Amino acid sequence: MRSSPSIPILSKPLLVLDTNVVLDLLHFEDAIAYPILAALQHEQVKCVATEATLEELRRVLTYPEFKLASVRQATLLDQYLRLVRMQDTPPTSVELPICSDPDDQKFLELAASSHAHTLVSKDRAVLKLRWRCAAHFQVMTPAEAGRWLADVNSGSAAET
Repeated sequence: MRSSPSIPILSKPLLVLDTNVVLDLLHFEDAIAYPILAALQHEQVKCVATEATLEELRRVLTYPEFKLASVRQATLLDQYLRLVRMQDTPPTSVELPICSDPDDQKFLELAASSHAHTLVSKDRAVLKLRWRCAAHFQVMTPAEAGRWLADVNSGSAAET
């Protein structure tokens, strides 16, 4: 089993979740994302967020297409805050690729500065960078992360 340079093998994996994944977990209750939610709820993994990533979630929750009352928005934010550890995003000395979607750069920076094992996203602009980020952290879709977590929790997977 190989360990990521930033995570000792015995520590709980640290995740960064893109806003669309947070919505899948908490608002849409997407079955594909459920293994991530279960792992967070059972404290098998940790998740980190910053004020900037939280602000994006706040903003997205107000989008008219979601038709979320302010009470529901507050409930979703509260659910998320119970699952994550908030931190500042210190500057990273790691040279990161520039995401074609400037709104997603903060997730790359958070993954690098927090020494996260995995950034989970469905965003094409982020997923296109997976190989360029691989020396620092993994970039996975929710389905890939769910399979990886199942393997890690069963003790049978080598870390990727």
